[in-house]
Amino acid sequence: MGIEEVLSQGRISRFFRSTRKLNNAQLVSHITQRAAGREPLFIEDKDYIFMLGLLKELAPRASLTFYAFCLMPNHIHLLLTPQKDNLFDAMRDLFSGYARYFNRKYERKGHLFGGPYRQSVCFDEKYLLAASIYIHVNPVRVGLVSNPFRYRWSSSRLYGDKQSPASFVDSSFILNLIADDINEAKRAYKNLMDQAAGLETGEVLEGESAIDQLLDKLKSLIPNFWKRIRFGRLKNPTDLELFDEEALSRKIEQLNQQGGRDIAESRQARKFVIEQLIARGFKRNEIAARLGVSIKTIYNYLN
Repeated sequence: MGIEEVLSQGRISRFFRSTRKLNNAQLVSHITQRAAGREPLFIEDKDYIFMLGLLKELAPRASLTFYAFCLMPNHIHLLLTPQKDNLFDAMRDLFSGYARYFNRKYERKGHLFGGPYRQSVCFDEKYLLAASIYIHVNPVRVGLVSNPFRYRWSSSRLYGDKQSPASFVDSSFILNLIADDINEAKRAYKNLMDQAAGLETGEVLEGESAIDQLLDKLKSLIPNFWKRIRFGRLKNPTDLELFDEEALSRKIEQLNQQGGRDIAESRQARKFVIEQLIARGFKRNEIAARLGVSIKTIYNYLN
């Protein structure tokens, strides 16, 4: 099978990057950033308020549209779209600005954040909705609150309150995936939050499949709901054509059944599958185990 045929077999729901991030305008990205080690990012209310001020100021200045956020004690979730090709610069300004504030205030030196921020680009409306739910349920999952709408440092109130306060966050984009009537959409969103709060999933900071796990479990709990989701709302201004999870699993199974045959077409297909897995954040040893080959073989395919 040639690479053209491999590319044509599916579309991806999200594209995960911790390095070599995508900077295109109009892409919806789930951005995560965490503190270095076990250090906190926020110690008192004024720290959260300062970060909120940075986000509010950055939105018009950098032409960013925010859909959801959650500030946790040691990490951050942002769901946003840049209107220009400036995501790199915007995130640099945001995180460096907060690091300067924090280090100056607490008289500390060194890196505040534990490396580059992570980016998961959303190409599928269902995945986008699940990402928003995951972000807002996060404080419940770690025991900070019992009701996600009571958490002060997230955008959850915009998705739950009938009379939402004015905000730099545009909640209507995601709510309109559910229904045109905002109150109807908020009721459905609240039901999703209630369902998600009791589900066990991985942690997105540790494994990129956590939101996929949440989406799969929500689909099994309320299958009819997902048939109502409006498609065609997300833009893809890139030339990326990647597998969805089911298509990728089928291709891996086919390659494993072929064994170690190293003909040109098989080698090309294996290299593409490896690149797909790397794009999702899998490590080389994890890819080797999934394909049933050695780590050395993985590196040979990539060279």
